[in-house]
Amino acid sequence: MTFETAIRNSRLLINAAKDAGVRRIVHVSIVNPSLDSALGYYRGKAQVEQAVVASGLEYAIVRPTVIFGAEDILINNIAWFVRRFPAFAIPGDGRYRVRPIYVEDMARLLADAADHPGNKVIDAVGPESFSFEDLVRLIAEKSGRRLRLIHVPMSAAYVATAVTGRLVGDVVLTWQEYEGLMSDLLASHAPAAGPTRLSEWLTENGDRVGRRYASEVQRHYEITSGNQRGH
Repeated sequence: MTFETAIRNSRLLINAAKDAGVRRIVHVSIVNPSLDSALGYYRGKAQVEQAVVASGLEYAIVRPTVIFGAEDILINNIAWFVRRFPAFAIPGDGRYRVRPIYVEDMARLLADAADHPGNKVIDAVGPESFSFEDLVRLIAEKSGRRLRLIHVPMSAAYVATAVTGRLVGDVVLTWQEYEGLMSDLLASHAPAAGPTRLSEWLTENGDRVGRRYASEVQRHYEITSGNQRGH
């Protein structure tokens, strides 16, 4: 699977929906997409947004950053690293920002976007903004762990997560995901689209977050296998 294949498939789906009489599309994109981006993921998201707009259908484009909750990947796996290692490698200066949104706030946003007419583009961000370093410190604090932070070049952080990924059978973070994170692409100055604060959620759930590694590959494989079995 490539970004180009995903874009082509999305265009086919949009056209099929239009032919079937669908009147409105709610599309989940990503914050800060750009047709000029050097990153294939962000450029591809912008191309799919362009296809949605060009379809002539009513639309709502919802652009999340990081989604947190009971089954999230990024926040959980940061906590997993925090629980198992005495130090945590911060790529670069750690000042690049993240605006996470709670999964139930995101779901409510999507449901509302489906119900309300008119074309709109919404940055799906929560009420709190963190530098990446402060985010890791918060997760460690709420998990009850003392942690040493080490600043390393992005290449060193990537190699470390690539090795860990081989051990857990997953892709922890791709090179492009590192580039997007460190380029401040997971930040937005838009008003909060949901009320739930990550800091408060971690206070209530810090004792259980990160107990197990959350595998993106395994989750995808299980869903795909389930579909193939007819479930």
